[in-house]
Amino acid sequence: MRRLFWVALGAAAGVLVVRKASQALHRFTPSGMAEGVAGAGGRAQGALADFGSSVSMHAAEREAELRSALGLDGGGLDGVED
Repeated sequence: MRRLFWVALGAAAGVLVVRKASQALHRFTPSGMAEGVAGAGGRAQGALADFGSSVSMHAAEREAELRSALGLDGGGLDGVED
């Protein structure tokens, strides 16, 4: 009875080790790497889009400030039209 318990425990441990090893090896195959990149890209895509829109908004604000300071907002520099 004790031997049967240890054999069953060893078989279960062997199955778990083989499953974990095959999952780890799958990550290094081309399809596994593609899945990993797609998963990481999906999470970061929203953050990257938010960052890009924030940069664009601040760049437009700064451009408007510079145009106003230099008189390029339609009035021209020293009263000279563009």
